[in-house]
Amino acid sequence: MSIWRRPAEVAGIEARFAGSLPGLFGIRILEVGADFIRAEMPVDERHAQPFGILHGGASVVLAETLGSMASNLTLEDGRVAVGLEVNANHIASVPKGETVSAMCRPLHLGRTTQVWQTEIHRADGRLACVSRLTTAVVDRRG
Repeated sequence: MSIWRRPAEVAGIEARFAGSLPGLFGIRILEVGADFIRAEMPVDERHAQPFGILHGGASVVLAETLGSMASNLTLEDGRVAVGLEVNANHIASVPKGETVSAMCRPLHLGRTTQVWQTEIHRADGRLACVSRLTTAVVDRRG
């Protein structure tokens, strides 16, 4: 059974990225499953730190993008999810020129808070980063 309460199609999610940070970073949604969102992001000069590897902040952008989008897709109209806390453990470096894949799934879907975990993998399948995003569920203003 699907956890989504709002339309959760790849094209609709990606359309929201246009002209914003996820679009500028080249984040692409690959699949929306019953309880997950899978995406990818290239690692190029936009995402690299001076040593030519994926910047940890870019990994967090990917994870927060997926978790925030997913959190909002589970809510009824009139409610929104806003970020409370994000953390990330960087486990393996990713060289410039690769593409990372990310899988975002819920750990907790509560009435007032949600927790989402995103695992980011290198092209060889090795875990590069694991991140958790906590969101607060609030009434939409205005």
